[in-house]
Amino acid sequence: MKTVEWRTSSYTSGGGACVEVASLSGLEVGVRDSKAPAGPVLTFGSPAWSAFVACVQRGAFDR
Repeated sequence: MKTVEWRTSSYTSGGGACVEVASLSGLEVGVRDSKAPAGPVLTFGSPAWSAFVACVQRGAFDR
């Protein structure tokens, strides 16, 4: 996972309490805790990740 380019949201305030995402292949997306970059990585299929992002963008998880 060291050659993977991890990124955070442009909305991240820099406080270190965020997640990072990376494209692992054309079929998978990785998600990890920015405070523990050597820790575990969750992987999601690209279709599942795209569905999640679409829900976030339309406010499905807003309180």
